[in-house]
Amino acid sequence: MRKARRISTLVLPALVGLVLAGCGSPGERRSDAEAAAGGFERLLRADDPAGLCTALAPETRSELEESEKESCAKAISSQDIPLGGTAHRVDLYGRQARVVLDADTLFLSLFPDGWKVVAAGCTPRPDRPYQCTLQGG
Repeated sequence: MRKARRISTLVLPALVGLVLAGCGSPGERRSDAEAAAGGFERLLRADDPAGLCTALAPETRSELEESEKESCAKAISSQDIPLGGTAHRVDLYGRQARVVLDADTLFLSLFPDGWKVVAAGCTPRPDRPYQCTLQGG
């Protein structure tokens, strides 16, 4: 029993350290979110439906497939997602990010495998939520 207790007192702090290290500093998270948005833009320019589907948050992908009654790769090709251009602003809200581009705003969430697009083709509306072409529930 004493040996098991000693191992758990060593393992628990190590696990906590790994979890906290994975969170990254706000600057790192901001940079990673901006890079994910840039990757999404490159996939749009390259007309890569499979890559775009991989870049989507799971719920966004599911909602797209359900609403269009097609696979993600077919459904995303029918969406009118504008090329956003260069990122001008990245706002972090915990595990969420808003990336404001020249001609679009992307919303992202941080998942274990990195930042994923939750909504795209978003335009602001005064005193109302953004209107988005593609979004999860």
